[in-house]
Order: sequence, then C-alpha cells, then structure tokens
Amino acid sequence: MTTQMTAFHSALRNLRLTRSVGRVAEISGGILGITGLAEVAGIGDRVEISRRNGAVLGGEVLQIDGSFIRVLPEVAPDGIALRDRAILRPASGFAPADHWVGRLIDPFGNPLDGKPLMPGPVETDVIQAPPPAAKRRPLGTRLNTGLAVTNTLLPMVEGQRVGLFAGSGVGKSRLMAQFAQAMEADVVVVALVGERGREVNDFVTRVLGESGMRRSVVVAATSDQSALTRRRCAWSAMAVAEYFRDSGKNVLFLVDSVTRFAEAHREIAVAAGEAPALRGFPPSVSPMIAGLCERSGPGPEGTGFITAIYSVLVAGSDMDEPIADLLRGVLDGHIVLDRDIAERGRFPSINVSRSVSRSLPDAATASQNALIADTRKYLGAYEHSEVMIRAGLYAEGVDQILDQAVKIWPDLDSFFAREEAGSIEDSFDRLELILRRASAGVQQRGSR
Repeated sequence: MTTQMTAFHSALRNLRLTRSVGRVAEISGGILGITGLAEVAGIGDRVEISRRNGAVLGGEVLQIDGSFIRVLPEVAPDGIALRDRAILRPASGFAPADHWVGRLIDPFGNPLDGKPLMPGPVETDVIQAPPPAAKRRPLGTRLNTGLAVTNTLLPMVEGQRVGLFAGSGVGKSRLMAQFAQAMEADVVVVALVGERGREVNDFVTRVLGESGMRRSVVVAATSDQSALTRRRCAWSAMAVAEYFRDSGKNVLFLVDSVTRFAEAHREIAVAAGEAPALRGFPPSVSPMIAGLCERSGPGPEGTGFITAIYSVLVAGSDMDEPIADLLRGVLDGHIVLDRDIAERGRFPSINVSRSVSRSLPDAATASQNALIADTRKYLGAYEHSEVMIRAGLYAEGVDQILDQAVKIWPDLDSFFAREEAGSIEDSFDRLELILRRASAGVQQRGSR
C-alpha cells in the first residue's frame, strides 16, 4: 500500500459522524467551565468555543469535575460569554513517518514550510512512558561530534543525555546547529520550544541550512503561541524521535529549550490551581522533566538509540536555579557555555573545567583517559592562576605544572574552538601533540 493510500485510510478512520456539544457555564480566572461534555471528554482533549462574533477559540481540557469540564483557552477568553457553544474535539492523533525528514512541522503534525505533509500509518500518543529500565541496553559507542573538544575531553556516546547550560546570546543555538550538521546520527529531531518566530525560519534556513535539514525533522512552537502548544512541542518532537528509534535508527534529539518547556507547564499548572513551590515552579515540573528525559537514551534490543542534548537557559550563569538543578540530576553530563569566553570571540564558548561527561572513563581508552587527565590538570592550574598571570605577577620557574599550562594555553584555547573534520583519533593526536610540545619546552629549559 502506498504512503498516500495509507494516509487516506488513516484519515477515513478518524472521521467523526457526530460531534459532542456543550455550553460555557462559568468563566473564572481565564479558565472556562463547560457543561454537557463531562461524560465524553478526556484530559488533553481539545475544545472549540464559538464566540458570538463568529470567531472560534481553541482550548484544552485540564480538569473533569462532576458535570463540568474545565478548559484552558489558547489565548485570553475575550468575547466569550455564558451559553456560548463548545464542541469537543478528541485529542488528535500524531503519526510520524519516514517522509517527515527534511520538514518543519508544528506540535500537531501540521506543516509549517508551506508544503503538504501526510501523516504516517500509525497514530501515537505524544506522551508515552519511557522504555522499561530492565530492558534497556547499555550506552553505545562513542560518536564523532564534529568538534575537537567534544571528541576528546567531553565525549558523547550513543544514547547519552547531555545538558547544554547557557545564558542568552552565548552561542547555544549555533552550537546545537553544529551538532545537528556534523554529529553522527541517522536522523536528527529538533524541538524549538517557545522560540521567537523570526528565529525559527532563520534556524532552519541559515543556521541549520540545507545540509542539516536533509536528515532533520524540526518541530517548532513560537513564543506567541499558547502554553499548551509550547509544552506539547517537546512531547511531539520526542514522539518523532521514538518513532525513528523504534525503526532501528540512531537519533540525535535536540531541545531548545527545556527552560521554556518548564515555563509553559508552569503557566498551565498555575491556571489549573497548582501551588508554586520551586522558585515559582509547581512540584509537578520535576516528574514532567524527568519523564521527558527518561524517554531518550538507549532503547530495548532491536531498536536504536536516542542521543539527546537538552539546552537550559541559566540567568546570570546560575547553575543552581531549579530547572538546571533538576536536569543535572537526571542527565549523563553537562556542557556549560561561558559568557566571558563568548565575549572574547571563541566558539564554542565551552567552559571545559565546569563541564562533565559521565560517559568517561568507559568512552575512552587508558591512554586517552591519561591525556584527558593531563589536559584538565594543566587547565585547572592555568585558571587557578589566571588573575595573577594577567596582572603580570606570574614568575616562570616557580611551578613546573603552571609553566607548562602557560605555555600550552594558547594552543589549548585554539583546540577547544576547533571544528573537527577528521576522526576522534585525529582529535586525540592533536591534543597529544600539544601536551608533548609543553613537556619538551620545560625539559629544554631544565637542561640549560
């Protein structure tokens, strides 16, 4: 059966000959109470309210309370009046397919790039339980990321989940696009949650580019859309990633950003009456984020991997703010982007000392782990004395480790910014050459 016929049969199955209709009976604090639908509605179903001026307002069922359902509208309920008609639309199916690769879609599976898009043959719920823990495979092999620093000191492996912590304007989107273009994967799925409208098209056409889109599915919900749509964006993108993983493909899953995902949930939770707890975030945000993250990673036998990078907006580089703290507890490493590094012009602006990959030491050989340890030793020595060095108070010959660190620092800084066209082994060879040059310089001074 062709893809077109499969999509046609799926559309026929979803046709409804009757519609359930209710009436607006209560308007309180932006929440609409609707009668006549409590017996047939489910949490997450969509409702369309017909305003008296003919406009239609969409919303989502948040609560079912006796004879009432309580609906959170997508926008402010201006113009809604008592007894306005409400039509129930059961939660629409979401059906990813192979031909979605190369497309820009919204969280409901509709195309945003102006071209028609057919659904896949099998519908799925965008909110799924993660694979059973006991049936998951271990992490896979190391991946070539296209960057020297993440090929060596901060390695990534198949199925690893990494947090990307950054403030605004320090190169987060550019780094994620670099991963999307160069990192080893069969399919790349990108979730743009609450992104500025102008930047969605810019990310797809300029930052990601034609080469990046050839193997990518981009799911986008802009900042002007409702909290319901923005929250669903991450779930829908994950459902797409799961589809390809279950097809045996290795998927790179990128979310920008988990912070805006949590903020959308906060709006919905507060409207539903949940009390804030974690610096304004409701208690339910913790299991929600953990549930999203747990859906990525290695799949059961016979499936692929979802290697995930979740970006987090940290105001003022506060790594202890609630969302950053939650993510660090459930992920397999974190990469920290530093504003000071970005302002002096180095990309990516990764603060290597504050970044960790929990795939080590297993992801590297014994000799590679030794190189990583030596590099971190020199990097720590330099950063510990950086103020003294810049003030001109550093005296050569007092500390041999610091002497080596000062000598190799320009080379290391350039190495951290290097885009890697070669293999992982090539990256380690370049790093080893830098460290050897430093040792040779110290030995020459000692022989004089």
